Amino acid sequence: RPGLALCAGCGGRIQDPFLLRVSPDLEWHVACLKCAECGQPLDETCTCFLRDGKAYCKRDYSRLFGIKCAQCRAAFSSSDLVMRARDHVYHLECFRCAACGRQLLPGDQFCLRERDLLCRADHGPSHDGAAARGPRSP
Repeated sequence: RPGLALCAGCGGRIQDPFLLRVSPDLEWHVACLKCAECGQPLDETCTCFLRDGKAYCKRDYSRLFGIKCAQCRAAFSSSDLVMRARDHVYHLECFRCAACGRQLLPGDQFCLRERDLLCRADHGPSHDGAAARGPRSP
């Protein structure tokens, strides 16, 4: 369909013999499809991610929009194992008690106070007077 398509990047007609199609309905001049953050050309050899009408390379998309560890703020790789507490996600090695530094393992009881994880020993009634205020849920 060269000549009929409009480029999603510059808005001009695509007269070139080749065009790049991203998602079912967005077409681009080969020269216009670049990462909105770093300017890297995004062609058929590169994975392209779209967000709010802008195209991003994989590295910048992950950095800007990917889920990050609630403790160290680093992004996750696809091979990382994670731990979750409410809406927070942690690397396994970052899932530690904020008071004593002990790594929390699957099955361990813990408390999440704001961003701090506390093991059972460090969030018990003897540490914060919780017994006087009533029981707390792990």
